[in-house]
Amino acid sequence: MRNQNLLAVVVLCAACQTTPKKEPIAVNYPTTQKVDTVDTYFGTEVKDPYRWLEDDRSPETEAWVKQQNASTFGYLDKIPFRKDLKKRLEKLWNYEKVGSPFKEGVYTYFYKNNGLQNQYVVYRKKGDGPEEVFLDPNTFSEDGTTSLMGLSFTKDGSKAAYLISEGGSDWRKGIVIDAESREVVEDTLVDIKFSGLSWKGNEGFFYSSYDKPDGSELSAKTDQHKLYYHALGTPQSEDKIIFGGTAEEKHRYVGGYVSEDEKYLFISAAVSTSGNKLFLLDLTDPNAKLVTILDDTDSDTSVIDNEGSKLFLVTNRNAPNKKVVVADASNPTPEHWTDLIPETENVLTVGTGGGYFFAEYMVDAISKVFQYDYQGKLIREVNLPGVGSASGFGGKKEEKEFYFSFTNYNTPGSSYKFNVETGEYEQYWKPQIDFNPEDYESEQVFYTSKDGTKVPMIITYKKGLERNGKNPTILYGYGGFNISLTPAFSIVNAVWMEQGGIYAVPNLRGGGEYGKEWHIAGTKLQKQNVFDDFIAAAEYLIDNQYTSKEYLAVRGGSNGGLLVGATMTQRPDLMQVALPAVGVLDMLRYHTFTAGAGWAYDYGTSEDNEEMFNYLKGYSPVHNVKEGTEYPATLITTGDHDDRVVPAHSFKFAAELQEKQIGTNPTLIRIETNAGHGAGTPVSKTIEQYADIFGFTFYNMGYDQLPNQAVLKEFKD
Repeated sequence: MRNQNLLAVVVLCAACQTTPKKEPIAVNYPTTQKVDTVDTYFGTEVKDPYRWLEDDRSPETEAWVKQQNASTFGYLDKIPFRKDLKKRLEKLWNYEKVGSPFKEGVYTYFYKNNGLQNQYVVYRKKGDGPEEVFLDPNTFSEDGTTSLMGLSFTKDGSKAAYLISEGGSDWRKGIVIDAESREVVEDTLVDIKFSGLSWKGNEGFFYSSYDKPDGSELSAKTDQHKLYYHALGTPQSEDKIIFGGTAEEKHRYVGGYVSEDEKYLFISAAVSTSGNKLFLLDLTDPNAKLVTILDDTDSDTSVIDNEGSKLFLVTNRNAPNKKVVVADASNPTPEHWTDLIPETENVLTVGTGGGYFFAEYMVDAISKVFQYDYQGKLIREVNLPGVGSASGFGGKKEEKEFYFSFTNYNTPGSSYKFNVETGEYEQYWKPQIDFNPEDYESEQVFYTSKDGTKVPMIITYKKGLERNGKNPTILYGYGGFNISLTPAFSIVNAVWMEQGGIYAVPNLRGGGEYGKEWHIAGTKLQKQNVFDDFIAAAEYLIDNQYTSKEYLAVRGGSNGGLLVGATMTQRPDLMQVALPAVGVLDMLRYHTFTAGAGWAYDYGTSEDNEEMFNYLKGYSPVHNVKEGTEYPATLITTGDHDDRVVPAHSFKFAAELQEKQIGTNPTLIRIETNAGHGAGTPVSKTIEQYADIFGFTFYNMGYDQLPNQAVLKEFKD
C-alpha cells in the first residue's frame, strides 16, 4: 500500500465456506510524508523516513493523527455488528464491582463501581454504619479521563494524600485532604511521576519525581529520579531531596517507603526495571545517616517488615525464585543475612498481615499460599477456593482479619474475609454478573518451543467446543520484564468467549513465572526466544485443531505490542489478524524517549555495541516491514498521551505497513485521544475500544455477523 487510495477487500477464508461474501470496505489511507533522516550505527546507515512523527507537539503530527483516525473509523463504522458488540459489552460490564476492604483509622474503605461508571469510587463506613462516598474520581473531569492513581493515609487515618492522572499521563498531581472532613488542606503538588506516597507521622510524606524535561513532557527523556520529602504547610518548592539528584550517579527509578512502626525509611534505587540498591534511614534519630543495605543492582530486594531493628527482606540474590531473609539494622549487608523462608522450585511473593507472613508461590502460573510465623515456622497451607490467582494476602500487623481476592479466566473475581489465627475464610463479596462460569472451562497444556523448551499455556473456551480448526482464537502474550501472566477474569474476554472464541495465554520466557532464570532467557541477545515461544504457541493451537491461520488473532500490549509486531513481521503467514497495542516498536530509538532507557536490562540498546545493534535491528518491527509482503489484517492501537511507550512507535509502524503491505488486508491505526498507556482509561472508552478491536477481528476472520447470534437476541434493538 503505497499511501494511495486503495480498496481494502476483506477476503473470506477458504475454511469458512458457509459465510456469505461480504461487501468490500474502502480504505482511504492518508499520504505519509517521508524525510531523509539517516542514523549511523557502527558504520551502518539506517534510514528513518518517519522521524517527524516523533514530534508530538507539531501541527503536522496532529493533522496526521486526525487523518489516520478518519480513515480507521471510516472503516470500523461499516462493520455491521460493531454496535452489537458494544451493546453486549455494556450489558455484561454493567454489574456492581467491589474491591477488597482495607482499614484506615476508624474507617473501613473500599473501591466500588456501580457498573458503567468511568472510574471506581472510594467509599467508607465506620463500624456497621452506613457507607458514604469518600472520593469520587468521576467528578474530577467531565469526560472521565482524570483518574485516581494512588491513595495513602497517615497511620492514624486522620489525613490522606492522593494522586491523580490527567488524560492517562504518567505525570501526577498530589492532593492532601483531612480524612474526616475530606477538605483539601494545602496547595496541590505537581510533577510527580512513578511514585507512591509514604507518610512520616502526620507531618508530611515522601514521594518521587523527575525534573520536568526540556521539550515535550510526553516524550522527552527523563532519567534522573529523585526522592523528596514534603512537609505539610510548606510550598512544594521547599521540598527536600532525600536521595538522588547528584551529578556523579543517576538513578532512573527511586522510591521510599516508611516501615509500619514508622521507625525506618527504606529507599530503593535502580537504573533499570530490574535490580536495585537498598538503603535505610533511622527516622527516630534526627542526626541519622543513610545506611547501605545493598550497594549493587544485582538483585531485586526489598524490606517487607521489621520487628524493632530486626529486618525481614525478600530477595532473589543468590535465589532466582526468591526467599525471605533476616538481618539487623546495625549490620544489614548480605554477608549478615540468614534465611528464614528458603528458596523453593517455585517463584515466591510475600505479604504480611496479623503478625504473619503469607508466601504465595506460582506453580505453573497457578497460586498456592502458605502461612508462616515470624520465626519461619510453617503454620498452614491456605486452601484456596479453586485453581487460579489469589491476591491481597496482607494487612496491618495488629489486624487479625483481612481480605483477599480470587479469580481465574472464567471466574469473576470474588473477595473473602480471612482469619489469620484459624486460617478459615468466608466469602465477603461475589459479583452478580450476566455470565455463567460453569459454561466455560480452562485447560493448561505444555508445548515445545523452537529450542526444545517446555512452555505452559492456559486455553479457555466454552464447554463443548469442537476442535475443527474454525474457532476464532485470540493468542495473548507479554514475555518480558519479569512480569507473570496469571489467570484472571476479564469482561472483554468473556464477550469473546460467548461468541465461541478461544482465549489462549502462554507463559513466555522473559516473564517471571519461573523466576529470574526464565526472565533472563528472554532478554537482550536471547529476546528471540520470546518470539519463538509465541510462534510455537500459535503452531500448537493450529496443529491441534483449536483454530487455523484464518481464525487466529495475536494480541499484546506494551512489551506485548513488541511481541505482536515482531511475530507478525517474522511470520506474517501464521495469523489472520494482528492487534499490537501501545507497543515498543522502534527498537533502535526506544531508549531516547521518556523513561525508556530504563528498559535496557531487558532489551539492550542500539548504542551498546555492534552486536547488540545488529540484534535489535534484526527484530525491530519498524525496521522489518518488507516490501512486497502480505501482512495480516492489522489494527494498531495507541493513545496520544501515552508517555510510557510514546505513540511515535505505533505511528511509524503504521506508516511502514501502509506503504509496503500488498494484498487486501487492511492496515489501520486507532489513536485514542486524551488517553495514555492504559491505566485509568474511562470505562466508556474501554468499551468502545474493544467493540472496535473485536469487530475488526471477527470481520477479518470472515464473519459478516457475529458467530453466536443467540446471545444477541436479548439485547439487540
